[in-house]
Amino acid sequence: GDTNGIGYEVILKALQNQQMTELFTPVVYGSAKTASYHRKALELQPVSMNVIRNSADIKDGVNNLVEVANEEVKVELGVSSEIAGRAAFDALERAVTDLKQGYIDVLVTAPINKKSIQSEQFTFPGHTEYLEASIGDGDKALMILFSDKIRVALVTTHVPVSRIGEYITKEAVLDKLFAFNRSLKSDFGIVRPRIAVLSLNPHAGDGGLLGKEEQEVIAPAIAEAVEKKVVAFGPYAADGFFGNEMYKHFDGVL
Repeated sequence: GDTNGIGYEVILKALQNQQMTELFTPVVYGSAKTASYHRKALELQPVSMNVIRNSADIKDGVNNLVEVANEEVKVELGVSSEIAGRAAFDALERAVTDLKQGYIDVLVTAPINKKSIQSEQFTFPGHTEYLEASIGDGDKALMILFSDKIRVALVTTHVPVSRIGEYITKEAVLDKLFAFNRSLKSDFGIVRPRIAVLSLNPHAGDGGLLGKEEQEVIAPAIAEAVEKKVVAFGPYAADGFFGNEMYKHFDGVL
């Protein structure tokens, strides 16, 4: 994540829990010096790290830090800077390279500053699109936000609100429905997921009075998905759906 942001704080506080290394082998990509600066600034207890430059030297059962700093990084907490953005990109790029090469199994990203990370190498609106382009092999990413109570997948990501309607197409809704259905089965272990699809407009368009996307785009996409054995329902007006806790009756919400 961003060297001036909250990423190092989140990581260091997480690694203070000694059970972490019992569950998996943590591998942090960044700078040992920057991590030390954050630890001291936050007055945290020391966290033991196996600091390495070669990913082949990752050790199981301990906290590892892969040193990827290509220059002296000046930490200025809360400040958006080109140097911090470059450090965030260097860490992300190295982690993705190691993921491709099999050194790591899972990638967890810390927050980035989407403005300061922009460069000739990073022209994406966020992590999601960068990962889609880097390791998607032509497949599209699906962003899912979930807790113990609810799972919500998004048709659009990092799009200005004024342009969302342009991205709500039948093909887009269908693609995300199929991807969400697969994920609920393979990642969450749900044999026959029930998916609720929300509307774009207030009151689900009120029969076309407040918008026609529900009638012309979303409902036809749901119908086609149902024909192809996806258990999908909707479109539901979003405010009433969440206000009445209707999500409790579904395995996922698109």
